[in-house]
Amino acid sequence: MRLAAFILIGAMAGASLGASAQVSVNINVPGLVTIAPPAPRYERVPPARSGRVWVPGHWQWRQNDYAWRPGYWESARPGRTYAPGRWVRAGDGWRWAEPAWRPSGRHASDRRHHRDERRDDRRHDRHDDRRHGGDHCPPGQAKKGRC
Repeated sequence: MRLAAFILIGAMAGASLGASAQVSVNINVPGLVTIAPPAPRYERVPPARSGRVWVPGHWQWRQNDYAWRPGYWESARPGRTYAPGRWVRAGDGWRWAEPAWRPSGRHASDRRHHRDERRDDRRHDRHDDRRHGGDHCPPGQAKKGRC
């Protein structure tokens, strides 16, 4: 009888400890901002400059708030077309997709199309920013072979 009572008391004590233990995990994903960016500001695009490309202004996340970065000129790259950066929705937040220089011309678009088909065959991930010009692989996805 005593042994059964000790077992019953031990089981009840163990159950109450397990029920009261709580774990709170706050995952901070680098590069993910939970606050949506403000609407872009209007900027007058200056007259074209030979050998230069206008990079439009955009909001940058700095520690705990957005700050506006005005547009600027960048040197053009022969055979390349500039694709500006942009904020993209990523799960429960927003992520900055870096600007990119893409091959220009008819043959370059054919190569890009075939490269994208091969990339799509390897993985299908709705969080993959590479198809939108970025090079981000969401946490844990590389280990699963999706990036």
